[in-house]
Amino acid sequence: MLDNPHDLRDSAKMSADPFADILKFANAESLVTGGFTAGGPWAIRFPAPDKIKFFAVVKGHCWVSIEGEAEPVHFETGDVGLLTVRRSFVLASAPDVEPIDAMELFSGAGRSTTQLGDGQDFAHIGGHVLLDPISGRLLTDVLPAWIHVPAASPQATAFRWLLGQLVDERDANLPGAQLASAQLAQLLFIQILRAHLQTSDLMLAGWLRALADPRIAPALRLMHGEPGRSWHLDDLAKACAMSRTSFAYHFRARAGVPPLTYLAEWRMRLAERALREEETPVAAIARSLGYTSESAFSNAFKRMTGNSPQKFRNASQKGPRENPSFRSQDTYAMRTASSPANDLVEGA
Repeated sequence: MLDNPHDLRDSAKMSADPFADILKFANAESLVTGGFTAGGPWAIRFPAPDKIKFFAVVKGHCWVSIEGEAEPVHFETGDVGLLTVRRSFVLASAPDVEPIDAMELFSGAGRSTTQLGDGQDFAHIGGHVLLDPISGRLLTDVLPAWIHVPAASPQATAFRWLLGQLVDERDANLPGAQLASAQLAQLLFIQILRAHLQTSDLMLAGWLRALADPRIAPALRLMHGEPGRSWHLDDLAKACAMSRTSFAYHFRARAGVPPLTYLAEWRMRLAERALREEETPVAAIARSLGYTSESAFSNAFKRMTGNSPQKFRNASQKGPRENPSFRSQDTYAMRTASSPANDLVEGA
């Protein structure tokens, strides 16, 4: 059914960096949306965001209380947080301070920064991450609800320079500041994910957990580097310096699926993107992904997605599809339009 093509088309060519592949595949785009300064006793309640949120303390300290979490978390200067689910949260100088509604605080037209209370004991900067409404699930499905990277952790070293630059860009308002801030925010998002990759002991089964295991990562790099190659279990096990049995067991335990199932699913992800975004003939997509015939590819695609390639392409070209829920009650709009309520509090 599969051959070993050497001239893969651009739609199937990927780097040997699965982490970068999936961030690009999810079309992750980070933006700085504002922040606030505060002094004295203060507390702000933010509504559940419709995008992944990140925020950092650039001066002082605060308490972060997230809906559904048992205890508030103390944030010091340089601490960074990433909220990946749709839950409201409170930032406060102390857990017992009654919060005000962020809607009121950021209600001015175009308002992204504000002052709360007397003095400037505390400073905060925040933003969000946009994702493709469909392919973004590949990232969100493997992330926990909440990531906190303390400034004291070894992984936070890179944050200090990034946060300083973000504050400078916001305050200086120089030409190109918006673009520069977006690039810095993207680096911050990547560093947060890297910190999670290096420190989490309770990572969900999936590609991210597999990538965190140095014994399994070589196989992922091979499959992402040449997705159209006819990989065999022996090849992948040898690259990881493991026996077939040991490799298959460890890969499934980390990734949640057997190695060749992972490869088949990744090929179908690439096929979906090509069908949505390109005019490449189905037969050419099939060849680029290692299938010897269009019919073999079509059967595999329908078996995995429930639709034929042509039917999938026709449906995709009718317009943006509704974003399917990726976490039951924690669903995001991702790259679709924000709700009016959240547009008022993007300073979070």
